[in-house]
Amino acid sequence: MTEAPVRLTSLAHGGGCGCKLAPSVLQQLLVDQTEANPFRQLLVGIETGDDAAVWQIDDATCVIATTDFFMPMVDDPYDFGRIAATNAISDVYAMGGRPIMALAILGMPMDKLPTPLVREILRGGRTVCAEAGIPVAGGHSIDSPEPIYGLAVVGTCRPDDVRRNSGARAGDTLILTKGLGVGIYSAAIKREALAPGGYAEMITSTTLLNRIGSDLGADASVHAITDVTGFGLLGHALEMARGSGCALVIRDRDVPVFEHAASLAERGFITGASRRNWASYGDAVRLPQDMPEWRRHLLTDPQTSGGLLVACERRSAAALVEKIVAAGYPSARLVGSVEPGVPSVRVQA
Repeated sequence: MTEAPVRLTSLAHGGGCGCKLAPSVLQQLLVDQTEANPFRQLLVGIETGDDAAVWQIDDATCVIATTDFFMPMVDDPYDFGRIAATNAISDVYAMGGRPIMALAILGMPMDKLPTPLVREILRGGRTVCAEAGIPVAGGHSIDSPEPIYGLAVVGTCRPDDVRRNSGARAGDTLILTKGLGVGIYSAAIKREALAPGGYAEMITSTTLLNRIGSDLGADASVHAITDVTGFGLLGHALEMARGSGCALVIRDRDVPVFEHAASLAERGFITGASRRNWASYGDAVRLPQDMPEWRRHLLTDPQTSGGLLVACERRSAAALVEKIVAAGYPSARLVGSVEPGVPSVRVQA
């Protein structure tokens, strides 16, 4: 962990995917942007809030394009770069694709941060891109009042391997590949209350590439995939429910969480984004009557570089979890199911 002359998180009013606009605000902004798509080659646009755009070139190849950037959620510049890059590349994996190239997006208050520190952010991003097997082929930079870093990422896949968030089917089983708690841990970091072991746990998760998504996209038993980021598990599950025209059931007891997430949430280490998330979509979610508020915050907690939420055939679910765990995702769990009904999310104790 690199010591910075100034805490990166002190220069930002938010951090990680907790910076995202609330779902309700985004919906208002896009209300007149979702007219009928006139381009037959555009397989995936903004209609269902999917993770990336997909353009079909020919019968064998689709191009996947996405962009993601945010302000720091950690003070170590190298770690910030790694987390931001991992998060951005995840959108390609969530569509069932493989990344091929990235462009850097950089905004820095150069009067407050030394050049070597900013280079560490870029080095972190480049390190993750190298791990994913892609170059950082260029980018754009500005002088900005708050530090911002991320990537625009291009990937490819076969048309049959595209996996949207809107393909879930009644009878499917839900899988989550990473534990929850990133926003809660980042709130603790801001108040210097996260133990060193907790920091290591968070970095291990947030810098783990979701490359398993490429394999899942090629599996016919997998019907839908999305990555769980700023809207929390409930928010992204609701997007899947609405896009698929189904009801999703989440079993709270089976949802994987970081080791200290529950105790920190109970002590009030909650992000503003978690509250905004619930205010935006809580009317479409049914919770157990006796669920404490802090427990709900685990399910609305904004995840940065979170895991994949996968809807697959029930008969294949257990074997898929074993495959995902063996591929390096030890927290992967069966967490719920898809049912016929009005698009909504129901949480079981």
